[in-house]
Amino acid sequence: QVQLAESGGGLVQAGGSLRLSCAASVSILSFNNMAWYRQAPGKQREMVARMPRGGITNYADSVKGRFTISRDNVKKSLYLQMNSLKPEDTAVYYCNVQVGGLVYWGQGTQVTVSS
Repeated sequence: QVQLAESGGGLVQAGGSLRLSCAASVSILSFNNMAWYRQAPGKQREMVARMPRGGITNYADSVKGRFTISRDNVKKSLYLQMNSLKPEDTAVYYCNVQVGGLVYWGQGTQVTVSS
């Protein structure tokens, strides 16, 4: 069983920055894929950034050049650095990992960008 705990969300003005963190309860070295998703009110959950093990990271077109996904194996954590935030980035952000054929989600952290 993998537990994920996101943090770092909050209220920020447009143009500002936030850094989200996702701490895992177990080593992340064996994770096949780690990703951030988001869900805005009334919209479907969408992938924001993905970091497959041994693969190339990829981003949603809407965040390319503004968001950066990274990981720290020692701290068992995944991060999402978000710069130049826009009101349309407002959503609940979720950490997602795949390991051993199973998928785990964090509880989400709210990001609100004011105009």
